[in-house]
Amino acid sequence: MKVLALVLAVFLAVIQAQLWVGRGSMPHVAQLRQELAKAQADNDKARARNAQLQAELRDLREGLEMVEEKARFELGMIKSDEVFVPVASAAASAARR
Repeated sequence: MKVLALVLAVFLAVIQAQLWVGRGSMPHVAQLRQELAKAQADNDKARARNAQLQAELRDLREGLEMVEEKARFELGMIKSDEVFVPVASAAASAARR
C-alpha cells in the first residue's frame, strides 16, 4: 500500500512539474496568449490599411477625379489653362503681424 501511495505521489509531482515548468506550463501559455493578442492587433491594423488601399485603388480605377485630386494636392500640379492664385488664411496673416 505504501508503494502505491509513493507511485501516486511521484505521478502527482510529475504532473505538477509539467503544469508549472515546461512547454505546456501556465506561464508559457500566458506568454503565448500575449503574443497572440499582439499578432491579432497587428493583423487588425493591416486589415484596416488594406481596406483603405483597396478603396483608394477602386477610386483610381473608376475615375480620374482621384488622380486629379492627388496631382493637385500632393504634387502641386495645375491645368494648362488655369491660373494659380495662393490665398493666405486669416491665421497665417495674423501670424505675420
